[in-house]
Amino acid sequence: MTGEGVRYGLVMLAAGVGIPILAALNAQLGARLGSPAAAAVCLFAVGFLVAVLALLATGVAPIRALPRQPAYLFGGGVLVAFYILSITWIAPHIGLGNAVILVLLGQMLTFSFIDHFGLFGALQKPLNPQRIIGVVMLAAGAFLAIRA
Repeated sequence: MTGEGVRYGLVMLAAGVGIPILAALNAQLGARLGSPAAAAVCLFAVGFLVAVLALLATGVAPIRALPRQPAYLFGGGVLVAFYILSITWIAPHIGLGNAVILVLLGQMLTFSFIDHFGLFGALQKPLNPQRIIGVVMLAAGAFLAIRA
């Protein structure tokens, strides 16, 4: 792996560390407010502010191309809202670990499919026995962790 690849990997590792922390913080906020939806709105307001600051710091010119993009590309916003609302609502009921493990399993199954077919412009990486074994092992680990 190149130096750039290592840096990218570390950034994604940090993002992975942040996901369960985000889930725990937002689940607690939702419980304290008595509303997962109110907690999600707060999270998105803070996230929007941070994203606007990042856009201002890196240049706003790319924003002009937004109106010319296909509508389906904005589906990511729907999916992130679904994730935030669902993890905020469900984590307090089944436990943060169980919720995140199921999210990770869903991610692994989905990225395997997306990568195999090169969907949404992704780099095509065909399923091979090693990847299939990895998905099966994660599924088995998820099952064992949830039953514990």
